[in-house]
Amino acid sequence: MITFERLKLSNGLRVIIHEDKSTPMVAVNVVYNVGSKYEEPDKTGFAHLFEHLMFGGSVNIPDFDDHIQDAGGENNAFTNTDLTNFYEVLPTENIETALWLESDRMLQLRFSKKSLETQKKVVIEEFKETCLNEPYGDMWHHLSKLCYKVHPYQWPTIGKDMSHIAEATLDQVKTFFYQYYRPDNAVIVLAGNIEIKKGVELVEKWFGSIPAGHFTKPTYLYEQPQTSFRQDVLRQDVPHDAVYQGYHMAGRLDDGFYACDLLSDVLANGRSSRFYQRLYKEQELFSTIDAFISGTVDPGLFIIEGKTMPGISMEKAKKAIRLELDMLKNELISEHELSKLKNSVESSLLYSEVSALNKAISLAYFEVLGDAEMINIEAERYHNVTAEDIRNAAQTVFREENCSEVLYEATEVQFS
Repeated sequence: MITFERLKLSNGLRVIIHEDKSTPMVAVNVVYNVGSKYEEPDKTGFAHLFEHLMFGGSVNIPDFDDHIQDAGGENNAFTNTDLTNFYEVLPTENIETALWLESDRMLQLRFSKKSLETQKKVVIEEFKETCLNEPYGDMWHHLSKLCYKVHPYQWPTIGKDMSHIAEATLDQVKTFFYQYYRPDNAVIVLAGNIEIKKGVELVEKWFGSIPAGHFTKPTYLYEQPQTSFRQDVLRQDVPHDAVYQGYHMAGRLDDGFYACDLLSDVLANGRSSRFYQRLYKEQELFSTIDAFISGTVDPGLFIIEGKTMPGISMEKAKKAIRLELDMLKNELISEHELSKLKNSVESSLLYSEVSALNKAISLAYFEVLGDAEMINIEAERYHNVTAEDIRNAAQTVFREENCSEVLYEATEVQFS
């Protein structure tokens, strides 16, 4: 059980403080309820761009990293489809350094053409490196576009096209900041060796005077059920033929989410998983094969990806995948297999509670979802999944008409 104190400042900032005296450190985690799904179709990649801009300095602090390092700490951030998260971990006696930094950039970034151009170049290079120059790097662009026709999950977090970042203006960036990076659209968590009363006082001191933004959550269209199989075949210079399948599944708050998560573990979690044992080890069809869920807040995707061994036809490889999926649709997994899956999940959840940073990130995430108390019932939600639930999930998800597929056909390199 993770205990915490929760309150809301007058400007709308939600505050969570978890005291843990077993560590000399404290984690400061700030999450903004803005991810790539809140972007406009012709201005994608902005949430990820802002992850970079937020490290480019604020009005009073030109360089964040130096101050954190001087305080004996570390910091980082991540962006996904649903939110943007910033964190610092440092000795408790230096907590005000982190609060000073986070509050100043929440108040106002140091907007300049020079800073914007610098970060745009960084993001564009990242786009080139990960999406254009890396084998299979454009997979998410193709698969997302196949799976989603109206929902903004149809573009990846890094953006739909480099031009959207290249053409971003200072005025557009300022508008995006003042719309989303406001205290009433954020959650701050302090987790570690910090007394509750002291934590409340410090958050009020550093964040209480920041004006609210009167945030209004944008609306967007939700995806309708997919009714036919979709496929995109790409002929590229990649090492192996590959298949990527995306099946629509439950969202993070939906009842079916936990069964789908365990279903992905049945197929691909570890060396005892079915894909590894049967398709990789025994039949030697794939050089790598995996299954995982996107874990998005809105209804997401169950992903299956595999790269075939030389000489193995894609038809044979896909048929083997389908046999495994059909088996899960038609048969109950054994109680032994189910128990092993649950034990693995529960161990992972318990291990995550050791780190103050992990607790801070999880508390912030669940608060954004609606209630930080959800952190204390996660293990129970997984424990309550039955073998019937997993079979039902397989029957619901693994339907041909619910599948979108991207195939990579490796082209032969021509030597002159």
